[in-house]
Amino acid sequence: MDDLKMIRVQIADHIAVVTMDNPPVNAQNAELQDEMIRAFDRISDLDEVRVAVLTGKGKCFCAGVDIKARAGAERGPGDAWRGMRYARECFHAIMECKKPVIAAINGPALGAGLAVAASCDILVAGESASVGLPEIDVGLMGGGRHAMRLFGHSRARRMMLTGYRVSGAELYRLGVVEACVPDDRLMDTAMDLARQIAAKSPIASVTAKHALNTIEEMTLRDGYRFEQNMTVNLQGTEDSKEAMRAFIEKRKPVFKGR
Repeated sequence: MDDLKMIRVQIADHIAVVTMDNPPVNAQNAELQDEMIRAFDRISDLDEVRVAVLTGKGKCFCAGVDIKARAGAERGPGDAWRGMRYARECFHAIMECKKPVIAAINGPALGAGLAVAASCDILVAGESASVGLPEIDVGLMGGGRHAMRLFGHSRARRMMLTGYRVSGAELYRLGVVEACVPDDRLMDTAMDLARQIAAKSPIASVTAKHALNTIEEMTLRDGYRFEQNMTVNLQGTEDSKEAMRAFIEKRKPVFKGR
């Protein structure tokens, strides 16, 4: 993906490491959002990728939208709506990526940065990580709906109404992230999780993520029925049959993605 300038993608051993690279704080602008969309859309179609790890370069995951650029911009008719649409599609490109995405939160994830993290499937944090919705202090609105996917009623509202930031340790205490580790161990922790996913059947992982995204707002009955339908489809694949044979023969399965 050499045509991308603000998003770096490295692929090895079925894992794509995606790094936001817009110094100094990986603030989001239209260019970064467009590249994020292109990167994750491509990852969806790359057979050699089974899982992605998303992080930020430097000491900040993503500090949100580029306030300086926004404050000085002159907008014509339709520009604001187009900008909002780009932001939405950036987040949904992560959520709708066919492959599971792990967020390695290596510092502040604020506003739109919180939305990026919340759009990932699994979250891990470094000790310097924090998430927050500071838009109340700069005359904007934040990712309250994304925060509601991570936090309970009172905490999400406290964050949006006061700008309160939740630390990495508190994120772990609340069960928002899978781990809070020293910063120098963050990528190792995220990559360990990625390797666990990469070792599974890629068809099963893609099916599981699709099911999780679909059933999130369904009723229990409808959601479980959808999962059962996905199970029927999965049972017809070569990978499913191989997984069952390997279980019976007490060996590691060899998946072919078919």
